[in-house]
Amino acid sequence: MMPSRLLRTGALLLACAWPLAAVRAAALPPASAFFENSSFSTPKLSPSGRYLATLVSQPGQRYRLSVVNLEDMSVKVVAMFEDADVGYFDWVNDQRLVFNTTDSKVSFSDERLAPGLYAVNRDGTGYRQLTNVGFYHNDRVLDWNHFLLGQPGKQDSDEVYVVKTMYNAAYTEVTNHVLLRLNTVTGRAVTASSPGQASGFLLDQEGEPRLAYNDIGNRHVVYLREGESWNKLLESELYGTTTFNPVGFGPDGTLYVSARRHSDKTALYRYDTAKQQTAAEPLVGMDDYDFLPDFGGGDDDSLIVRDNKLVGVRYSADVHGVAWLDAKSKALQDKVDQLLPGLVNVITLPRRPAVPWVLVSSYSDVQPLVHLLYNTENGKLTKVSASRNAIQSAQMGRQELVRYKARDGLSIPAVITYPRGAPRKNLPLVVLVHGGPYVHGTDWGWNADAQFLASRGYMVLEPAYRGSTGYGWKHFRAGWKQWGLKMQDDIADGARWAIAQGYADSKRICIAGASYGGYATLMGLVNDPDLYKCGINWVGVTDINLMYTGAWSAKSDLSDRWKAMGMPVMIGDPVKDAAQLKATSPLEQAARIKQPLLMAYGGDDQRVPIYHGEKFLSAVKAVNPNVEWIVYEKEGHGWRLPENRIDFWGRVERFLQKNIGTP
Repeated sequence: MMPSRLLRTGALLLACAWPLAAVRAAALPPASAFFENSSFSTPKLSPSGRYLATLVSQPGQRYRLSVVNLEDMSVKVVAMFEDADVGYFDWVNDQRLVFNTTDSKVSFSDERLAPGLYAVNRDGTGYRQLTNVGFYHNDRVLDWNHFLLGQPGKQDSDEVYVVKTMYNAAYTEVTNHVLLRLNTVTGRAVTASSPGQASGFLLDQEGEPRLAYNDIGNRHVVYLREGESWNKLLESELYGTTTFNPVGFGPDGTLYVSARRHSDKTALYRYDTAKQQTAAEPLVGMDDYDFLPDFGGGDDDSLIVRDNKLVGVRYSADVHGVAWLDAKSKALQDKVDQLLPGLVNVITLPRRPAVPWVLVSSYSDVQPLVHLLYNTENGKLTKVSASRNAIQSAQMGRQELVRYKARDGLSIPAVITYPRGAPRKNLPLVVLVHGGPYVHGTDWGWNADAQFLASRGYMVLEPAYRGSTGYGWKHFRAGWKQWGLKMQDDIADGARWAIAQGYADSKRICIAGASYGGYATLMGLVNDPDLYKCGINWVGVTDINLMYTGAWSAKSDLSDRWKAMGMPVMIGDPVKDAAQLKATSPLEQAARIKQPLLMAYGGDDQRVPIYHGEKFLSAVKAVNPNVEWIVYEKEGHGWRLPENRIDFWGRVERFLQKNIGTP
C-alpha cells in the first residue's frame, strides 16, 4: 500500500497563533529560548499580495501551513499532518500552494520517508499528493525522488517545475537531474527541454527553463536555451579561478551574473550572451564584500521585477539587504527605515500587486527576526510575529564588526558579541570558529550560539579567517591548503588582538567550533597551548586523511568528485601533501593536548563519521583526564532535535563556567 499522509485543516485565530512575547523579569534566559524550534517562519506573499502564507507551530506541535487573508486578517490552517511537519512551500498561483514535509520530532537516522510533494488551495480545498514518500511505486503519483526546483516561476498557472534526481547504482552520489513540468491539480508531469545531463537549471522571468549547467569531470559547463536549442555558453575548470555565477534573468531576457571583472571582489553585472562577456560597469557592487545574491525574503528570487522592470536586487554582505534601482522603491525603503530605526529592514514586494501590502522582515544584533506588514497607502505597520518570542532584546549582547591584522598582514574580518551590561575589559573570551571552511561564516545579526554564550557573560569572537567566502578572491584563495597552518594562525591572531585591545582576559580564553571549527579547536589546543585554556569540539574532523578513506563504522557523504578533484586542490593531496597532512592532523598530535576538552558527535553522522571522534578520544584520553565525551546516538552532522541542542549547550555552559567562568 502506498504511504500517504492525511491532510488536516482548520481555522486559527491570528492572536492565538502568534502571541507577542510578554516582558519578563531580567532572569537569565534559559537555553530553550535560544535553541527551541522557531514558532513562526518563512512568510510569503501571494502574487497579488492579498494573502500571506506561513509556517506556524505551538510548543510540542507540528509545523502547519497557514494562510492569512490580509483584507480581514483572518487565518486558515490549510495543511497539517499528525506524523510530519510542513517544510518548504511556495505559491503556485494566487489560489494554490505547493509544499513538502519534514519531521522535526525525529533525529537524522530515524527519518524514514522522503519529503514528498503536495498541493492545496489557499482555503484548504483541492488537496493532492503529488509524489510518494517511501520506496514504493504507484502510477497515480511520482516516485519519491522528485523534488521542487525551488524557483517560483511566473506563478500564473497550476504548474510548477520539479527535478527528478538520478543516483549512481549505490545511491551514494547524484549523477544528474531531469527537469519536469508538473500540474499540481491533475498530477500530470511532462519532461521539459534540457541539454542532456544537467546538474541544475535557472528559470527566466516567464517561468521557463533558460539556463542549465553540468559538471563533467573537472569541467563546469553552462548552457543557454535559445528557442528550442540548448547551446554551450561557457566552460571552465571546476575548481579554477573563473568567477561566473548566474543570478537570474531580467524581464527583457538579460542575464545577470555575479562576476569578478576589475576588482578582487565580485559584483553583479549584465551579461551579453551573444558576445559572451560582462558589461563594463557593475550594476551592484560593494567595496569590502563580494556580491552574494540573497534568495530569501519570501520570494526565492534575488532579482525583484515589478511592472516588467527590474527594480531591485537582494544581496547578502555584512547584513541582508536590497539594492533598489528605482526612486519609488528607494522612497519606500526610507519610509520603513524611519518607522523601524536601528533595524535591518528587508522589504518583499508581491509579484503582481493588487493591494497595498508589502512584507517587512526586520532584525538587529539583539533582535531575532520579526515579520511585519506595511501598507503603502496609509503608512500603517502591522506586526505579524516574531521568530523567537522568548528572547528579550534588553538581555542580548551588542555586536561589532571589526578587522584585525594577521601576522602576515592579511586583514581578517570578525564579529564580536559582547555580554550585556559588562564593561568591555578583561572579559572571558570564547573564540567561535565557523565550519565549512570555505563558506561565508557569520554576519552582523542575532545569532543563537553567540548570544547564548554572551548571555552567560562571555565575549564571543567569530573570525572570518582566510578561506572564508564573501571577502574577495584573495581572501578566499589564501586559505587553500592552509588547514592547521595560516588559517589557524588567523584564529589565534584574533584572540591575541582581543587581548591587546584590553577586551579579553588572557587567562580565560576557550576555542570552540563544529565540523571544520571542531578541527580548528583541536589544532588550536595543539598549536597554541598557552593561549587557549580549554576547547569545545562538536562533529569535528580529527584527521584529514580520514575524510578521504572514510571509516569502518560509517560511509562518508562527501562526494567522490569532491574527494577526487576539490579536496586535493583546496585541502591537500593525500600523496603529494602527505607530510603536511600528518603535521596538521589533530589525531597524530593528540598527546600534546593537555587542556580540558569537551567533544560531542552524532552517532549517525555521515559527513564526519563518529569514528573521527572515537579514534581521537582513544588517543587523547591516554594523556588527558579532563575530556568530556557526548554522543547523540541518532543525530547526524549537528543537532536536529531541540532537546539535544538544549542539552548540548547546557553542557557547554557548565564546561565554560568550570574552566574560564567568573569565580
